[in-house]
Amino acid sequence: MTTAAFWILAVPAVAGGVMVFRFDSMARATFSLLTALLCVGGELLVLGLDYLGIVTVLMMTIEMAIMAVFMIMFMMNPAGLVPMTMMHNKHGAAAVCALSFVLLVTGILLAPWPRRRGRAPADPTLDLGMSLMGPQMLTMTTLGMALFATIVATVVLATRRGRYDRYGDDLRATRPDDPVRGGVGR
Repeated sequence: MTTAAFWILAVPAVAGGVMVFRFDSMARATFSLLTALLCVGGELLVLGLDYLGIVTVLMMTIEMAIMAVFMIMFMMNPAGLVPMTMMHNKHGAAAVCALSFVLLVTGILLAPWPRRRGRAPADPTLDLGMSLMGPQMLTMTTLGMALFATIVATVVLATRRGRYDRYGDDLRATRPDDPVRGGVGR
């Protein structure tokens, strides 16, 4: 069952990763990358790494949502659906990717992997957390919230106007005050 689940998730993960470079729109590439990363999170769950799998799924979903929001806010192609070229030096990039893949697979197959000694821990999540962060869990949690607040503050400061500012402070203007011609209501 585990082997079947591994391959069922592996195929769309690789296909999604390939499609990131095949699609010609940011929106489609974003959702393709999200699909690939969700399958990788599923792979971690199948391998018994519940904590890492759930964290991967949550982080990648939130990351892709934030990326989509930034695409809509700041790109000239707001929906990300208009065809565009997202790669430069396609042949060079393909050669580097193929070489990296071959080197990684060779390393995986030829590495002298150690055998497990002893039993698995009773609570692998606790042991993983202690290995990664030790007694600094509170510090890392606080740092994560500070980084999130920084991201929100940066977005707020980057936009001069709010969504409804163009209709005036009381929102009673009949026509929006758009800085660019062709806005809504013109």
